[in-house]
Amino acid sequence: MEITDIRIKKVSTDSKMKAVVSVTFDNSFVVHDIKIIEGQDKLFTAMPSRKTPEGEYKDIAHPINSEMRTEIERQILTQYEQELALADDE
Repeated sequence: MEITDIRIKKVSTDSKMKAVVSVTFDNSFVVHDIKIIEGQDKLFTAMPSRKTPEGEYKDIAHPINSEMRTEIERQILTQYEQELALADDE
């Protein structure tokens, strides 16, 4: 499976949530509402989730192995950093 498109909508540079992302796989399947969040040490991604009646958050869509999760996060954060650099140049 290949990531064929990443679309980033910047939210804010002043909050912990930096952007919301849509990722397209094989030009055939898209996952919306992946979040880029600023952690204590680095940026990370959070998969789309919903709040359960018990108040917990459960992922709606997510990779089922760590290799895929790592690759999705790597590509999203690379694209995000590139867009930030372009915005700084303007």
